[in-house]
Amino acid sequence: MEKFPHPYIPTLIDEMTDGAISRRDFLRKSTLLGLSAAAAYSVVGMVDPSSLLKAADMPKGGNLRIGMRCMEIKDPHLADFAEKSNVIRQVCEYLTFTDRNNITHPYLLEKWEVSDDLKTWTLHIRKDVKWRKGKPLTADDVVWNLKRVSDPAIGSSVLGLFTGYLVQEYDAGEKDEKGNPKKSSKLWADNAIEKVDDHTVRLNCFAPQIAVPEHLFHYPMFILDPADNGAFGPDANGTGPFQLTEYTVGKSAKYKARTDYWGKGPYLDTFEYVDLGDNPGAGIAAIASKQVDGLSEADAVQISAMKNFPHVAVFKVETTQTVVARMHPDVDQFKDKRVRQAMRLAIDRDKIIQTSLLGAGTPAEDHHVAPSHPEYAALPKYPRDIEKAKKLLADAGYPNGFEFDMVTRPDPIWELNTAQVLAEQFNDIGVKINIKSLPSAQYWEVWTSAPFSLTAWGHRPLAIMTLSLAYRSNAAWNESHYANTEFDTLLTQAEGILDPKERSKVMAKIEAIMQDDGPIVQPFWRTFSTVMDKKVKGFDLHPSQYIFAHEYAIAV
Repeated sequence: MEKFPHPYIPTLIDEMTDGAISRRDFLRKSTLLGLSAAAAYSVVGMVDPSSLLKAADMPKGGNLRIGMRCMEIKDPHLADFAEKSNVIRQVCEYLTFTDRNNITHPYLLEKWEVSDDLKTWTLHIRKDVKWRKGKPLTADDVVWNLKRVSDPAIGSSVLGLFTGYLVQEYDAGEKDEKGNPKKSSKLWADNAIEKVDDHTVRLNCFAPQIAVPEHLFHYPMFILDPADNGAFGPDANGTGPFQLTEYTVGKSAKYKARTDYWGKGPYLDTFEYVDLGDNPGAGIAAIASKQVDGLSEADAVQISAMKNFPHVAVFKVETTQTVVARMHPDVDQFKDKRVRQAMRLAIDRDKIIQTSLLGAGTPAEDHHVAPSHPEYAALPKYPRDIEKAKKLLADAGYPNGFEFDMVTRPDPIWELNTAQVLAEQFNDIGVKINIKSLPSAQYWEVWTSAPFSLTAWGHRPLAIMTLSLAYRSNAAWNESHYANTEFDTLLTQAEGILDPKERSKVMAKIEAIMQDDGPIVQPFWRTFSTVMDKKVKGFDLHPSQYIFAHEYAIAV
């Protein structure tokens, strides 16, 4: 029998042959288990699309300008939204890369190996990678980065992903302002992150975890030069294809191409982000006047206005991008889960999709697990039910409803539109919502502290990733302050189940908890779109809104 890097791969081949899983599912699962993309595509009788593009076919030179918000960046390991990561990713890189088809490849890694029980991951670092300032990338650099994001004092959201297999919580021996024990976390063992040799790192986990390669592409999981100690700005040292030459918050980010980059490209001489502000009309005007060559994101209204521009190409991709109206369960009005249930029953999802997205979305189910996620479990649907919602409110002590503020932002416009439609629908059950729209920069300062807010969440290829980031107790991105021991236990269990059918059985329990007890109202999954000038070559819209400028070129 042919030797495979993991004993479960022959089972995946059989499942694909029998029609139990699709070719894409096979590609995703087998590559996570260490099969090379080229080998995986060969098994399914396809050619790896990344091998088709020839560098010689790409025009060389020129400057590319993309419209995108330029936010303050305090530390790359604290990057909390795609826009910040897009600024950093041109300079600093990741150990892995998840492509637009949700297939994860080695990047700064040459390959990885995983033990049969999914507890030991051996990461082999490429030997041809050099930092811009000349030194080679080594295992010491990788270990420093992995340990840094695992330190709760740093506050990286990566910690929420590592909790459950590399990091464990413990009682800090202190009390919070309400008298509850404070929790902290640490690596579970001294050798949890182990240097094997100069180009090999081993993760020794206390629990199985299937998603390690995808966690390594979570957007704050940059590999930084330890000498920079988390600082980022012009002259930051990275292994990436560009050098940042100028960065002005709210204005622009400018780069020049490296001539000694180890990887593919770059084909451009220079690259630039242009901050066009919160007004969606500014993006339309900038494309019309050719002030920029493309946008990092465009909503349905903008697409409708720009699709007939003769120089513009429209790009769309199905994603697990969504928006949640989330409630703090420790606030008086939302403590009783019957109130949270009533808020979920108040909404008409189809109407929200038509009004806010012009139809460019599909209904969600209030548990943040998408039908496209491999571990999705289909639960019975429930319609809008105003009378039941009112009864739940009355039973919870709010027979006349209540009034509350919802914090949101004006950009992109579909988020504000969604907040307005939600407010109208909540009003039908007696809950009056006052929308407080803050400029984006101010919103991200309060997004985890506001008791009720509307927040967009980006695409993740696995639901267990999103749930770990957003709802695991004490996770850095747990904006809802949700804490449920049963949920946490089931999530850790799901993260260690290789077979997605078996994982979906646990996921069904998690989804049911979220619908019954959870802190969110989730109206839809959004189709993601943008525009680029037709002279831009090599662009392919990534479902996570990521920009890879070294892959693009400008046709003269």
